[in-house]
Amino acid sequence: MNKQLTIEQFVASLKSGMTIGIGGWGPRRKPMALVRAILRSDLKDLTIVAYGGPEVGMLCAAGKVKQLVFGFVSMDAIPLEPYFRKAREAGTLDILELDEGMLQWGLKAAAFRLPFLPTHVGLGTDIMTHGGFKTVQSPYDDGEVLLAMPALRLDAALLHVHRADKLGNIQALGPDTYYDEWFARAADRTFVSAEEVVDRMDHSYPEDARANIVERCFIHGVVEAPLGAHPTSMPPTYGWDMKHLKSYAASAREDGGWDAYAADVIGADEAGYLGRVDGKDAVAALPLPIF
Repeated sequence: MNKQLTIEQFVASLKSGMTIGIGGWGPRRKPMALVRAILRSDLKDLTIVAYGGPEVGMLCAAGKVKQLVFGFVSMDAIPLEPYFRKAREAGTLDILELDEGMLQWGLKAAAFRLPFLPTHVGLGTDIMTHGGFKTVQSPYDDGEVLLAMPALRLDAALLHVHRADKLGNIQALGPDTYYDEWFARAADRTFVSAEEVVDRMDHSYPEDARANIVERCFIHGVVEAPLGAHPTSMPPTYGWDMKHLKSYAASAREDGGWDAYAADVIGADEAGYLGRVDGKDAVAALPLPIF
């Protein structure tokens, strides 16, 4: 089965009101080409689940987000994502703030097709109060009381990887893939953008078979997107574009800043976006983050 899609076919397969999980971690390995396609679309009323970075701020600024489920929203060197902050301060979001471990456990519960998983994480914190979470008691002799983390079932998950093939095999070469596997397993459908798409991974890159972080049965569509994580990082191929991220963050302090950024940078299509960045060779030379 050929799972390769154009970016237009990808975004056409989504619907308003969906719950969408976005892989990556802060300003690292975010599927920004797919996010930009959503920004250019008419999709709205989305529930976004993420360890968030600039993709969350952009989707909030564009009015695409109805509910946000998150462990954090940060760009690391810029600690608090500015458009996310503006949305929080304006009170325009329905939010569920989680401990990072709770989000992981919610994805795993969905992946295991369980209604919840018991955990110590979150006990004794205000997350219990504000999130409306419930507890369960161990049926064994210990009788321990644990937080019951509900499953975070996703309609769709979005990931960015180094390589994919048309059958849905993927390879993520970086050191910090973290929970991308669980986003894929928790979703009804997973869409992957890749720096490169080949016909057969076992023919083209058999030496990197261990970099396949999740089986192809969980992958429903692959989109070729060179520099598809820009301006976030994609180690070891390229680092984050901090000049771009700083310019984006500065726009949040300006009247009409988002509209100007969206019109000038995001543009009408992905080819136009890539034409406005510094070029593949320059971006590939960007230093990798040190933390």
